[in-house]
Amino acid sequence: VQVDESGGGSVQAGDSLRLSCAASGGVRSRYTMGWFRQAPGKDREFVAAILWNDSTYYAESVTGRFTISRGNAQNSVFLQMKSLHYEDTAVYYCAADPIVGTGSYDRDSAYDYWGQGTQVTVSS
Repeated sequence: VQVDESGGGSVQAGDSLRLSCAASGGVRSRYTMGWFRQAPGKDREFVAAILWNDSTYYAESVTGRFTISRGNAQNSVFLQMKSLHYEDTAVYYCAADPIVGTGSYDRDSAYDYWGQGTQVTVSS
């Protein structure tokens, strides 16, 4: 399974950005898709997830500003980011897994498939 992200870039604080992700190659079911991010010098952290049943979950720091949604293609997702803060600067990673559920969606170790990451830089 291959996971590809796109849509990163450099923006000003307060701006919006939309990240895209698609899992392909041998995918036969609806996967849970998650977004994580890693800022310089920090551990990778959970951002948002949409489970196989379309339930969505968010980190407290992005609730109300970020929205995760599925695309038309199976196992494609978007992360709409609004009101970006300087602290949102990080490499954003998309992850996919067929069995991640409510007990583990926020743990990066639970996901089997990962993209290479896309850089988001927010200038204050």
